[in-house]
Amino acid sequence: MYWQTTRFRLSLTRPLVMGIVNVTPDSFSDGGRHGTPAQAMAWCDQLVGEGADILDIGGESTRPGGRAPDLDEELRRVLPVVRHAVALGRPVSVDTSRPEVMAEAIAAGADIVNDVRALRRPGALAVLADAPDTGVCLMHMRGEPETMQQHTAYDDVVHDVALDLGQRMREVVDAGVRIERIALDPGIGFAKTAEQNWQLMRRQRELCAIGRPLLVGWSRKSSLGLLTGRPVHDRLGASVAAAVAAACLGASVVRVHDVAATVDALKVAAAAGLVGG
Repeated sequence: MYWQTTRFRLSLTRPLVMGIVNVTPDSFSDGGRHGTPAQAMAWCDQLVGEGADILDIGGESTRPGGRAPDLDEELRRVLPVVRHAVALGRPVSVDTSRPEVMAEAIAAGADIVNDVRALRRPGALAVLADAPDTGVCLMHMRGEPETMQQHTAYDDVVHDVALDLGQRMREVVDAGVRIERIALDPGIGFAKTAEQNWQLMRRQRELCAIGRPLLVGWSRKSSLGLLTGRPVHDRLGASVAAAVAAACLGASVVRVHDVAATVDALKVAAAAGLVGG
């Protein structure tokens, strides 16, 4: 299996590490640390040095209760960082739901659109249909970030998420996006309780059976805090363990804040024969 993106046909013979670059003042874990374009550019450079396979640049916090910036503000945050990152020799993902930001980022050289709303905003699907090779990650979420935790009633969370992702994937393909451009994200923490997140982990292979690469993001999330009793900035061990567990259960891409530690841990897992190397 591979993932086609604008400049790169990504081999998935080993798990890839997607480094998070939040150009935001209010992200749940690192809000403000890389809140200016200059800080975010320097962070991109550091993550590449630590071994990131993909850089994921976002200008909107999608934490529960987060407030979206206006369009001009999101563009001001994201575009200078995308332009810098595309020169670093790694695939560049833009984490956005706005079609205007998608189009501008693709024009600036972005390789992937990573959309928590799975291209459901008006105009978003058309942008990807018109971009011949750009990769896209479709994430599962119910409602909006402000209200999503009111929508956690599932008959069977794994079955329901798999069904929803499969249906959305088919809709996107029918609109003109080739299937090899698509990755899927179960949306850990997005309209799910902690126990539902663990069910998605334990039965992750059922999601892999949809037939497209699975991108999974557990890094520093509240489910890890509830399990360990540790605050958000003290979840390195739990985050790395979750990333390795997800990779061992078939995830093709792990989205993380702590790139160096995750890269090292996956090398150990590969040496042990648990994942591809």
